[in-house]
Amino acid sequence: MTQAEPATDGRARATVPVDSPPAPGRAPDEGSERDGTGLAGAAGSAGKTALAEETARPAALPPGQRIPRVWPVMHYGPVPTFRPETWDLCVYGATACGGEVRWDWAAVSAIPRVHIVADMHCVTKFTITDVAWEGIAAMELLELAPPAPEVTHVMVWAEYGYSANVPIGVFADDRTLLATHRDGAQLTPEHGYPVRLVVPRRYAWKSVKWVRAVEYLTRDRRGFWEERGYHNSADPWREQRFSYQEEPGEGPPL
Repeated sequence: MTQAEPATDGRARATVPVDSPPAPGRAPDEGSERDGTGLAGAAGSAGKTALAEETARPAALPPGQRIPRVWPVMHYGPVPTFRPETWDLCVYGATACGGEVRWDWAAVSAIPRVHIVADMHCVTKFTITDVAWEGIAAMELLELAPPAPEVTHVMVWAEYGYSANVPIGVFADDRTLLATHRDGAQLTPEHGYPVRLVVPRRYAWKSVKWVRAVEYLTRDRRGFWEERGYHNSADPWREQRFSYQEEPGEGPPL
């Protein structure tokens, strides 16, 4: 997990995160969060200044992406309050055991951690490079709560009913992580504390913040932003931002 590997941009790294898109009139956030005011409203004047001053690195970034001077914070709704005594993580749907599996915060905290380094590509066209993430490998979760053989996709659920879908192969990638720490420090509430998903090779609205559940699906189903005009696949290297770009077979009907 920690061994660097060549990325499609030619740089070596252990992972490549992602961020969100702007829907008609509004954009998804960096992994499940949005305040409903759009990029400028979410990031505030500092975010607007940062995006205006960003510098391009076309040789290293997906098409259309730039590097801001600060990391804009974007979320849908208020930041949830973490209550460790009642918080749990649930895996349900088409599980191999036929039922749901739950862990409380103490059990989640005891699962071994891995480290990766990845870029986060927001669909709103900013990229944060070389982020050091620490957390639970998604493959570890699949081993602790195996899916049934017919599972094709995973829906990851957050607080307030936010969701994002990914193919089971993307979730099972050894570079997909349920992160608890960033750059050596515990995640802040605004960036997804206590647990957020980090999905390499996808725009970051797939990197769900404030994760509460993982649902195993036997057929694809669109998540929150995918139902609202954003691309079902969300590959930043193919610039798959909006649903009108989808080719036949790239997503269920809207």
